Amino acid sequence: MAVRSNVEKLEPELKGAGLRIGIVMSRFNPEVGEALLGACSATLRKHGVAASDIRVVTVPGALEAPLALQKMANTGKYDALIALGAVIRGETYHFEIVANESAGGITTVALDTGVPVANGILTTENEEQAAARAPQKGADCAAAAIEMANLLKKLDEE
Repeated sequence: MAVRSNVEKLEPELKGAGLRIGIVMSRFNPEVGEALLGACSATLRKHGVAASDIRVVTVPGALEAPLALQKMANTGKYDALIALGAVIRGETYHFEIVANESAGGITTVALDTGVPVANGILTTENEEQAAARAPQKGADCAAAAIEMANLLKKLDEE
């Protein structure tokens, strides 16, 4: 579908300079969390977010992430937030509960506070899948956080 020339289109902007980004990382499955964080931090810096403008807090697991994100969002200090972690399927129904409730909580934080939250909590069948996906997901979340922070700033200017 072609965009008409008389329609304004806001293009994605990946300029991170001046943005303040908060990251909440689950300590459960720590190797995956660290891989996510490494890729995320590198991508934030690549796009101009200063190290001093990135704050990382850790929580025990994915279910605790939404509360920490909400607390950070409510401070008004962050342009965007990122949730990082991994929920790896086990032998019980617990996987579905944790995956669904953490994702729902993360979405609720963004909608209730107006602060964009990139969901980088992987949900995988096994540790190998999580390890393989972590670098790309961490980078993708950083880019999404920057893009959404810039988009919301543009929309606020209207």
